[in-house]
Amino acid sequence: MRNLFRIFTISSVLLIFISSCKKNDLNLRPTNDLVADQAYATPAGYKNQLVKLYASYALTHSSGATGESDIGGLNPGFTDFLRLFWMSQELPTDEAICGWNDEGIPELNKMTWTSENIFIRGLYSRSIYQITVCNDFLRESTPEKLASRGITGADATNVQRYRAEARFLRAFQYWVLLDGYGNPPFVTENDLIGKVPPIQIQRAELFKYVESELKAIEVDLAEPRDNEYGRADKGADWSLLARLYLNAEVYTGTARYTDAITYASKVINSGYALSTVYKNLFLTDSRNTSKENILTINYDGLHTQNDGGTTYLINAAINGDMKPAEFGVPTGGWGGNRSRINLPQLFTDYSGATDKRALFFGVKLENDDANTFTDGLRVVKFRNVDSKDVPAPSIEGKFSSLDFALFRLAEQYLIYGEAVTRGGTGGTAEQALKYVNGLRQRAYGNTSGNVSSLSVDFFLDERGRELYWEGFRRTDLIRYKKFTEGGYLWPFKGGAKSGIGVAATRNLYPLPLADMIANTNLVQNPGY
Repeated sequence: MRNLFRIFTISSVLLIFISSCKKNDLNLRPTNDLVADQAYATPAGYKNQLVKLYASYALTHSSGATGESDIGGLNPGFTDFLRLFWMSQELPTDEAICGWNDEGIPELNKMTWTSENIFIRGLYSRSIYQITVCNDFLRESTPEKLASRGITGADATNVQRYRAEARFLRAFQYWVLLDGYGNPPFVTENDLIGKVPPIQIQRAELFKYVESELKAIEVDLAEPRDNEYGRADKGADWSLLARLYLNAEVYTGTARYTDAITYASKVINSGYALSTVYKNLFLTDSRNTSKENILTINYDGLHTQNDGGTTYLINAAINGDMKPAEFGVPTGGWGGNRSRINLPQLFTDYSGATDKRALFFGVKLENDDANTFTDGLRVVKFRNVDSKDVPAPSIEGKFSSLDFALFRLAEQYLIYGEAVTRGGTGGTAEQALKYVNGLRQRAYGNTSGNVSSLSVDFFLDERGRELYWEGFRRTDLIRYKKFTEGGYLWPFKGGAKSGIGVAATRNLYPLPLADMIANTNLVQNPGY
């Protein structure tokens, strides 16, 4: 059994976290209150610093407080990684719309953002910050550094695994930049700090780098499901490779569907299993009961406070009229995010069968007013309660202890099926159909929802039904050439109530204007 790797509960660990790094510069070295030779003096110190890398995914600041942030220029509550990533992947799409008028949000809703959008800058800065702390860890964990500190034998072997995990976390953030921004600044632990501005890497080259890193670290990662909960293992590594290859044609111009099948198959055959009940995946005891989640961001509503993460996903999707206590947040309910009409329409089944993945609240599907929370169904997928409806303890009654899956088995089933259907080799249509119907049997509770054949277009809809609001939709629509194009519309796409197409350049986000000014090595993405 794996130990629970809860990363937010030990105050002594939090005290040695990297302090704030406000500037958007990959060459900035984070500074510790304790100098590196003290922080990394012992094997336990290296483990603590590894914890810091994972914690940066779920905290806005090293203190764990709500009022501080590692990222400047935004309200601290907005600077959590998952909140920023989710906004970038969901708000511009057919799955979600936010009724708030905070600066930058209406522009995401309407796909009218500029290079000065604070949320686009926020995600970029958060990814760069997390790459920076990984680089710092890697500089301090070389064989030479370990030898100089007297760390040898099994302890040195453990640190080698920590290094592989740090490289995975860095590769994941470079994938975020690859997917969202295309051509970001690029620095590794081998670059001199603060000497020259970071170079810009082109998208196809960044794809090769992420691919090569994920392959290089595979040997040093734990076997699938053999690491502490919340830490990366080979399953996470293969999952990201499969996702990378599924989108390779977008990233590089060359399809890699056979490779997507290869790595999705590795994950599928590694001991993971679908959870029996779909909705239970998004409840707090899934960490103990599910074999489907491959890698999670871990949250703790008692020991840390953060207005992002699953606290955001839960609270922003409900209001006071929806009985927040039933969602485990008795004083919560912010009334912001809800579905666009296209999402619930994916679940229309004219046979009369019920797809239990349709977790909605409300009666009005139409989005007549972008700012009215009740215009559109509310998504009640995420809840701060367990499968017996017992709420998780929460300071202030709004903070969540629900973990968020960055990777889960169902995605790999869908990657396999889509890649086979698109012509990849190494898999079979029969097996793809089996995987799809496994998901649908869970969704319907029986075989009434089974399908007898597959098409490429089917998978876009099925991914919407299975993975909605989990941070996939923008990437999926781009792969299907439906994100910017005028042939597929949703309310307020392009700023028009009925929806219009937008320039294809919006398939990438702009590099933030502030970083363009600060770093003359950068060339802006076309169209901005």
